[in-house]
Amino acid sequence: MSTSGRDAIENLSREDRVFPPSAAFAAAAAAGPGIYAEAEKDWVGFWAKQARERVTWFTPPTVALDDSKAPFFTWFADGELNVSYNCLDRHLENGGGGKVAYHWEGEPGDMRTITYADLHAEVCKFANALSDLGVRKGDRVALYMGMIPELPVAMLACARIGAVHTVVFGGFSADALADRIQDSSVKVIVTQDGSWRRGNVVPQKASADAAAGKCPTIEHIVVVRRCANEVAMEPGRDHWYHDLMTGASPVREPARMNAEDPLYILYTSGTTAKPKGIVHTQGGYLTQVATSHALVFDIKPTDVYWCAADIGWVTGHSYIVYGPLANHTTGIIYEGAPDMPDKDRLWSIIERYKATIFYTAPTAIRAFMKWGDEFPAKHDLSSLRLLGTVGEPINPEAWMWYHRNIGHERCPIVDTWWQTETGSIMITPLPGAVTTKPGSATFPFPGIGADVFDEEGKSVPFGGGGYLVLTRPWPAMLRTIYGDPDRYVSTYWKRYPGVYFAGDGCKRDDEGYFWLLGRVDDVMNVSGHRLSTTEIESALVAHPAVAEAAVVGRSDELTGEAIAAFVTLRAGIKGDADLIKELRNFVSEKISPIARPKSIVFTDDLPKTRSGKIMRRLLRDISEQRQLGDVTTLANSDVVHAIADMASAAKQD
Repeated sequence: MSTSGRDAIENLSREDRVFPPSAAFAAAAAAGPGIYAEAEKDWVGFWAKQARERVTWFTPPTVALDDSKAPFFTWFADGELNVSYNCLDRHLENGGGGKVAYHWEGEPGDMRTITYADLHAEVCKFANALSDLGVRKGDRVALYMGMIPELPVAMLACARIGAVHTVVFGGFSADALADRIQDSSVKVIVTQDGSWRRGNVVPQKASADAAAGKCPTIEHIVVVRRCANEVAMEPGRDHWYHDLMTGASPVREPARMNAEDPLYILYTSGTTAKPKGIVHTQGGYLTQVATSHALVFDIKPTDVYWCAADIGWVTGHSYIVYGPLANHTTGIIYEGAPDMPDKDRLWSIIERYKATIFYTAPTAIRAFMKWGDEFPAKHDLSSLRLLGTVGEPINPEAWMWYHRNIGHERCPIVDTWWQTETGSIMITPLPGAVTTKPGSATFPFPGIGADVFDEEGKSVPFGGGGYLVLTRPWPAMLRTIYGDPDRYVSTYWKRYPGVYFAGDGCKRDDEGYFWLLGRVDDVMNVSGHRLSTTEIESALVAHPAVAEAAVVGRSDELTGEAIAAFVTLRAGIKGDADLIKELRNFVSEKISPIARPKSIVFTDDLPKTRSGKIMRRLLRDISEQRQLGDVTTLANSDVVHAIADMASAAKQD
């Protein structure tokens, strides 16, 4: 869109409200304003210092950054460590085994309190159990689980023996699980009999079985008994978790891992139907998540910290498991839905455990707003001292509601931008050091280089909009896409050579504050989940009634973006309300309930260029009921207005 002298993305809105940190908070803050200048003076040295001070090394690194094979950067590559040791053993050695690692609460109301000593023993036992099943250093283990304590146990057990875990969100279907297992040649699945979700049992073991049937690399399935639902167990292949743990030793020496050995693979949607296996390594990742967790959330030894994300997403990896445990923090894990049994469940948890820090998604905040102020008002939230948001840009009014009704106008809010690929928070205010503005992620984290480019790769001046880029490597960065280094280069480093293309729109105001604008490609952000349009289109076309499909995201007050699908049916098939329901359920089963289209419009054709490319831009305009743009390049311009008429008549949820 942009040419020289024009913004790549228009900067139309303005926010003038500002919230400086209180004098009391600033005086006790973990980081002051001077940290920015210190980091900028020698940003590689800044990260080397964090690695020395926040990570315990078996062999300390002598080199921080190696950029000789860019964009395949390495950090601390001659260092050796173990992530599990850093999250557990060193705290026990310093007398911290009795501190609570997690307060866990199940959706039905059951509770567990797990100390660092408890967690250490469970991790060692499961590490031994995995070894007994033949898991070795470098083997891949899929963790297909809900929010139960055994999930971080399994992650840390893999890290302890050098196995590579790939956590698959527990809401994904058997097909989605199988795709990920096949891509990384997983050897063992760890799952559970079922998961609680809104009072119902989701049969996870059955989905794991269906996936395993398509994956010849699977040798074993380990099953945690959670819901006591009936499950099939295949002798020799399937094992109950509790049986394996009964005879396992609570002692296991941590493996010595090179800083650049892979720690985990986490799949994220791409602009093709095949998900991308993002590879994160050990030393640089742990350094940055520990640093960012400590400084962004101003962590104190007495904090009770709650990141209300799902561990199946990167937020849970970095800010429920690895960052908080490395910093010897007490955390909260909640299994279920935020409205079970009523819409005040989260506020009751904060009150019960006296949480001091709460980190959640704008989607959730908008749901809380919709439910009403009376639900948080029922509870004493005075223990809170800091709030955070993650997953998508937060609109200013949701920020203000959060500020007033949850923070009671005294808690700083850290609005954080980052990605699965970045591994760690990249743009955020540091509380106590930065004046915040509702809706802005403010400035890059110390040591991070970020800019806003136009189409031609030129920095857009303050006051303008364009494409967010990262101008220098960072320790927690992805190292590659699993099994596909060419895709890694073409996806992130080709558009602007030598610069990381984030794929997000961004503007900066006159003071240089960053304002994220969402995705600029065909990846949608629905309730904080990045979903590929192509994956959903592929699922629709897999239905026998469908010939062709196009999917776009449209604005939604609750979920940020909603999925709008445009479907061309096969000859002789009539589109009606029953088929719409069937297709929505089909996508839900094929991918996940979070991928269910909010609206489906049947159309005789889709707007295409003469080369056959579907013009999703026009479909987005139709979905948003905007004035249609230029249609002269289309091979079938008459179809656009017909689709617009049908879309305006479609009232679906």
